[in-house]
Amino acid sequence: MIPTVLWLLAIQGAIGAFDTLYYHEWRARLPARGSVAAAELRLHAARDFLYAVIFGTLPWVSWEGVWAATLVAILIAEVVLTMADFVTETTVRRSLGDVYAGERVTHAVMGIMYGATIALLLPTLSTWWQQPTTLRVAPPAVPEALRWILVVMAVGVFVSGVRDLYAAARLPHGDWPWVQDRVV
Repeated sequence: MIPTVLWLLAIQGAIGAFDTLYYHEWRARLPARGSVAAAELRLHAARDFLYAVIFGTLPWVSWEGVWAATLVAILIAEVVLTMADFVTETTVRRSLGDVYAGERVTHAVMGIMYGATIALLLPTLSTWWQQPTTLRVAPPAVPEALRWILVVMAVGVFVSGVRDLYAAARLPHGDWPWVQDRVV
């Protein structure tokens, strides 16, 4: 099941990158929305850091024993943060007329894919849970390129999270390349 999970994660990462670059950065220009978007940016950053762990480890590491429960907690935390983000987006995007229609569709597709990913990962998590507790290097049988694509995605989503936190904190040039809205 892990090979299918990794392919779904790669597709999820590509769609997520599009969502971030096109909708969050280009269309909504969230980093330039000042304190209005800070809550949404913080949620995005938290999710980004969780995805960095998921993308960066699943192609290489078995989360065995109690570590399997830790991975389950990460997966559940991402779901909780996503639901909080859906609610927060409504408030943040009010001045833009709401979340863009295409963005809602993108989010729905990503939600379905994430659910499928978790469903396909459950048998592996069950097996890992029954093993002695360790994080073991055990790359699954997938093309090497897929592993490295996911590592690049892990780095990219981590950098995106740092950028979102920086902008949420309203630090100097956090709105770059956009012009800071004068919203307090």
